[in-house]
Amino acid sequence: MRRLYILCLFALGMANSISSQTLEQAKQQFLKGEFSAAKPVFSNLLKKSPSNSNYNFWYGACEYETGNAENAIPYLQKGAKAKVTNAYKYLGLAYFDLYNFGEAETSYGQYIAALTKAKQPVEEEEKVFEKIKKASRMIKGVEKVTVIDSFVVDKNRFLDSYHLSKPSGKLSMISDTYGTSYETENGNNILLSQKGPAGNMQLYTQIKLINDWSKPEPVTSLQSDADINYPFLMTDGITLYYSATGPESLGGYDMFVTRYDTEDRRYLKPDNLGMPFNSQFNDYMFAIDELNNLGWFASDRYQPNDKVCIYVFIPNETKEVYDYESTDPKLLHQAALLSPIKVTQADKKRVEEAKRVLVKVMSDNPEKHIKRDFEFVIDDKRTYYSLKDFKSKEASKLYLELSQKEKDFKSLCTQLDNKRDEYAAAVNDKKSSLAPSILDLEKRTEQLQKEINQLIINIRNKEITWK
Repeated sequence: MRRLYILCLFALGMANSISSQTLEQAKQQFLKGEFSAAKPVFSNLLKKSPSNSNYNFWYGACEYETGNAENAIPYLQKGAKAKVTNAYKYLGLAYFDLYNFGEAETSYGQYIAALTKAKQPVEEEEKVFEKIKKASRMIKGVEKVTVIDSFVVDKNRFLDSYHLSKPSGKLSMISDTYGTSYETENGNNILLSQKGPAGNMQLYTQIKLINDWSKPEPVTSLQSDADINYPFLMTDGITLYYSATGPESLGGYDMFVTRYDTEDRRYLKPDNLGMPFNSQFNDYMFAIDELNNLGWFASDRYQPNDKVCIYVFIPNETKEVYDYESTDPKLLHQAALLSPIKVTQADKKRVEEAKRVLVKVMSDNPEKHIKRDFEFVIDDKRTYYSLKDFKSKEASKLYLELSQKEKDFKSLCTQLDNKRDEYAAAVNDKKSSLAPSILDLEKRTEQLQKEINQLIINIRNKEITWK
């Protein structure tokens, strides 16, 4: 009996030794980033000791690192409840990936607080925290965008899937720099991205000379320490879309828009396009085909390393966002992530019309199917539906200016209506503060309407008198 007791103790000691060695090996694998190899060990340990906070953290972290953020959360919550410092970190990151930005901000904030208390550096963690806070702000202004289609393609040839009309210009890959270029319809100007002196991607411009192109000149007003790539210029020659990394981006690449100030000869401060266009991943190559009223962009959100998803959407004339307070959180997250895209397709008739256009532009002869771009009356005998209808180059150029002014006018009218509604619902003190801005908007809309009316007259006169 005593011999049996000794043998049992020996076997138990051996088992504990093996368990200890296995745990240490798993911890080393974890530290080396070998999460798939470490995960089964932590899983087995967790089955034996389900309340162990460290096992919960390690297993939850492995679940997160192997792409299972949702599965990771309950285990990381147990680790965080026991105040395991890194559990706060991973819990914040998991919430961030799942678009639960409020919880992400709380958890990651606790992580930084724990590091600060332990007198550890937090500079890099603060950068991550800033992105989480940026996402918290972005989710409150998700734009209502109708996405009509999405399809996954090879990342290294994703531009082959863009089908833009000729007036929209031409997009190309620059294989030796991993950049892209945009060439205007008339072929006299190119915007391109290539490595600058500091080794990061920057925007450059080239002008067509008689028999060659000018030397690439940097777009100095947009230079940055971050990477800038994927330029697209609207037909107005003023509005520029591009993608960039850096502190103003939520993920890797985010998409931005800016406009060229013709007086100062520089681009204005760019605006982040926000959600759903941007995400925690890489989002880039925003392009709008005004002729066919279709927009395009690419994203690697939840895609394998060699793939990218192309989204095709209907561009909005004016920006409209979901009401953060009244919109169901699940719907808001789906709309922000564009998963599924069906949640964005409220107007079924509009979607079907856009899909028919998309089918036509993706066919072998898209030019046969291009829809009317606009309707502009020249005189009793002539109505134009495309920029190609104009005989006068000056008239065509003025029409582009008119189109932009009409968009600006609509935007101002929307702002004015909102201010008037706010004024009507306000008390006396608030009304006093609102009155000057309302008067200013009224003056601006009145002036813009006069400019639009004069432009219409000038366009007609240029076209009528053209020889």
